Amino acid sequence: MVLYLDVHAHIDDEAFNNDRYELIEKIKREGVFFINAGVDVESSALSVELSKNENVYAAVGVHPHEAAKTNKGFIDELKRFSKNSKVVAIGEVGLDYHYNFSPKQKQLGVFKEQLYLAGELNLPVVVHDREAHEDVLKLLEEVGTQKVMLHCFSGDLYMAEEALKKGYYFSFGGSMTFKKNEGGREIIKKLPVKRTFLETDSPYLTPEPFRGKRNDPTFIKIIYDYFAQLKETGLNEIKKLMRENAAEFFGIYI
Repeated sequence: MVLYLDVHAHIDDEAFNNDRYELIEKIKREGVFFINAGVDVESSALSVELSKNENVYAAVGVHPHEAAKTNKGFIDELKRFSKNSKVVAIGEVGLDYHYNFSPKQKQLGVFKEQLYLAGELNLPVVVHDREAHEDVLKLLEEVGTQKVMLHCFSGDLYMAEEALKKGYYFSFGGSMTFKKNEGGREIIKKLPVKRTFLETDSPYLTPEPFRGKRNDPTFIKIIYDYFAQLKETGLNEIKKLMRENAAEFFGIYI
């Protein structure tokens, strides 16, 4: 069986409290591996715990929404989690100026600390960017972060081109299937597959035709199929390239 990789999911989310471990077994049976991304210290700890399952990897980090809740020891906790061999990235980290659940200056400080941690540990960074494109690029440049994946990329073509020049990777999910996302699809068509990943962002952004239902990593198959059609490339070739990307960027070999 040719396997699938979902590079970004949140099976730690409360939406999965009633069937989390049964679902992980189902995901495994369907040939799907996934990276579970933490959003705070607690969910990062659970992500590491979930990575005891063969088909689960972990990213650990503090999301911008949670930045205001951090204490002085959060970096030490993330560093401790990262000693686990199944931790493949620092994330989900970044900036969110749409909701501003945390003050901008706090978001910037927490993001910057985690970028330095990723550099210290030689781990890639999974970046959340919503309506903060300029500051995200500026801070990544300032810190000198090299291995970057722009999760659920929502920037414009100019940002995509700038990120491409810097060697960053992009990740896209179920939103590519949304009827009103023609602009996003045009950007996807222009980006090389060798710098692209696919994700579900479970339990959010469920792809068509299941939009409105709870998302989970088994839906990555729909996203792969849709992406292959957009790129006018065979599905098996897409799977092969995604496995190569995962090996190069995350050190994941499946």
